Amino acid sequence: MTAMEPPTDTGAPAHARQGLLRRLVRPRRSGPAGGHRAAEPVDRLRLEHELAVSRLRLARWQQHADAYERRLGDAERERAHLLSWLAALHPASAVLTPLTGPEHEGTHRLCLIAGGWHLSWHIPPADLALFAHVPFRTESADAHPVPDAVDQGALIRRHVRLLTMEGAVQAGLAGQTP
Repeated sequence: MTAMEPPTDTGAPAHARQGLLRRLVRPRRSGPAGGHRAAEPVDRLRLEHELAVSRLRLARWQQHADAYERRLGDAERERAHLLSWLAALHPASAVLTPLTGPEHEGTHRLCLIAGGWHLSWHIPPADLALFAHVPFRTESADAHPVPDAVDQGALIRRHVRLLTMEGAVQAGLAGQTP
């Protein structure tokens, strides 16, 4: 026997050691022999109830996910309508160009100049019908000077503030209160 091997002679027969091990590992039975069989139907009922509750929760969360997906689709469609309107307000600079690459299949970029700034948005293929009034260019969208690092939201907010101040100034000159 080496120092790494456990001692094999504990003074008890091998079958007694295995019996002790089984008693330690095996769950205890309550009541008379076979009493664990009475617990099986209770466990099964509990598990079936938990499964039913989980399925109800899944159905409820699926309804929430479906509702959120519908609302997201509505918001994306409204965004497309607003961008179409914005392109109609800037007909001199608005242009649609296709995006290249397999990940952009059918997607176009709407480019326009508003407030002296180059702005652009991706337009999915499903919304292209809203942009029939916008001229189409076949060259790559990368040929247009649209910086991606610019915060378009900040540019738009700045432009809105300028337009609002301009409206207030003109109303003040006309003697009206804004």
